[in-house]
This record gives sequence, structure tokens and C-alpha cells, in this order.
Amino acid sequence: MDIALIVIAFVLMLIGIIGCIVPGLPGTPIAYAGLWVAQATDKIDFSWKFLLIWGIVTVVIFVLDYIVPAWGTKKYGGTNWGVWGSIIGVFAGMFFGPLGVIIGPLVGAIVGELIGGKEFAQALRAGWGSFIGILFGTIIKLIACGLMTVALIQAVW
Repeated sequence: MDIALIVIAFVLMLIGIIGCIVPGLPGTPIAYAGLWVAQATDKIDFSWKFLLIWGIVTVVIFVLDYIVPAWGTKKYGGTNWGVWGSIIGVFAGMFFGPLGVIIGPLVGAIVGELIGGKEFAQALRAGWGSFIGILFGTIIKLIACGLMTVALIQAVW
């Protein structure tokens, strides 16, 4: 039974890593679930502190994934129009696959800024900030899932 659970844990880690890029798959929570599946074996015994810390990290990353594009928009001079456009773009982009998740917030921020009366160059700058935010969020998710995978590998070996 332990072997089956360990295989399932590794599959969850792989799906989690893929979910960092593919929309609709919450990558970090799926990878975290892999830690709990591994914990259910007799071979692996993560400390409760370890699992609690990774649980907190997972929740923070999950929440930040929706906030970071808006933060990037604001950081690059966007107004509330651009921030709301970026947020709407995140959700709208999910329906268009991986490319939509990247382009959605960018387009949303640009459209929001244009609706708010900004010039195209200013709107484009706010959109660029949203794009940077998406890339930053993706990198953070990949790092977290990668570290969880390394922890699982170390626990198995």
C-alpha cells in the first residue's frame, strides 16, 4: 500500500507542477495534497511543523496568485480601472487556456486603463505590470512546487 501512496504522491506533485502553468489546475494545493498522501504511508513521516508551514505557504501563494497581477498593474502606474481590468482579465483568461491566463490580465489592464481615460502608452505600461505580475506568480508557484517535490524525494530516499 505504501508504494501505491508514494506513486500517487509523486503523480500529485507532477500535476501540481503542471498546474503552475495550466489554468484551472491549482498547482500548489495539488502538490501540497501530495505531501499529505505521502504522510499517510508508514515510510514517510513529515513533522507537523513542516506540514503546517507548507500549508500556510500554499494558502498564501494561492491567494497571491489572484492579487499579484493587480499589484503589478498598480506598481507600473495603473489606476483602479487597470487593477479591476487585470482582475477581470485573470478570470476571463482562464477560459482561453495557458496563453489566456497570461494575456487576459495584460489585456484586461490595458482595456481598463483605456476605459478610465488613460492614453494608450500609459495603459500599455499598466498592462505590462500585470504581465510581470503573472510571470512572478508563476515563478513563485513553480519554486514552491519544486521544493515540495524535493522534500518528497528526500523523504522517500
